[in-house]
Amino acid sequence: MMKNFVSICDLTRDDISDLIQLALRLKDERKRGRFSRALEHKTVAMIFEKPSTRTRTAFEVAITELGGHPLYLSWNELQLGRGEAVADTARVLSRYVSGIVIRADRHSTVTEMASNASVPVINALSDREHPCQLLADLMTIYEKKGKLRDMKLAWIGDGNNVCNSAILACAIMGLSIDVACPPGYEPNGEVVRTAQAVGHVRVLTEPLEAAAAADVLYTDTWVSMGDEATAAQRTRDLSAYCIDKHVLHAAKDDAIVLHCLPAHRGCEITDEVIDGPHSAVLDQAENRLHTQKALLKKLLV
Repeated sequence: MMKNFVSICDLTRDDISDLIQLALRLKDERKRGRFSRALEHKTVAMIFEKPSTRTRTAFEVAITELGGHPLYLSWNELQLGRGEAVADTARVLSRYVSGIVIRADRHSTVTEMASNASVPVINALSDREHPCQLLADLMTIYEKKGKLRDMKLAWIGDGNNVCNSAILACAIMGLSIDVACPPGYEPNGEVVRTAQAVGHVRVLTEPLEAAAAADVLYTDTWVSMGDEATAAQRTRDLSAYCIDKHVLHAAKDDAIVLHCLPAHRGCEITDEVIDGPHSAVLDQAENRLHTQKALLKKLLV
């Protein structure tokens, strides 16, 4: 098992499989009122430069239920907000805490934190990746389908940070992935090339082509944090990339639909799909807790 979790590529196929099995066990134990004390007397710093609902809540609950103490640190409440070096913050916090969870504007901030900390660092989202989200996504697919290998995932919409992690995760775990996005909204080129070296990845422009015979349909908001200034243009450019009944019909009859939330209903996904029988969105959101709990146990114990 790796020391830090900065990219989904920090995990091997076996690592991910082990984490999913641990998360499934922890989920079952929680339902039966059984809780581990694996993080007793451990404090985990949670540095957030960007807002969060699921990531922050899931990590705080996970740390608490494992017997530890979550220490939430807003960027502007730290000296980071006044220009202190990330490296200095990493070195100092390492003297106090057992691990660092960080959500940052730039991926380089996360890698600098990980390079200078002497305790495990977890990427809770950057502009390049959202690896914690993908652990929950893979767990959800496994729960619903009973396997991961040889499945097809279709990503419809903006080739953003979650899409980048989805591409890499699919390559690692043996799923094929088709990404449908308009020109100018493609996923990171380096990510695509890395994944294509070991897996099946296509970047297309037609949503129905990508969705054809898919086992999983996945989308995300068209306006990510930091994109608000171009929201109107992005909405126009991506207007044809909505998971609606037509896109769902192109997928397999038993396809599941994922959305990492928050959802802008009527834009990237319709009400009838996100609330319909194919949607696994709420299970996906819940699984953030269980996979992050498993990750914490693996890294900090």
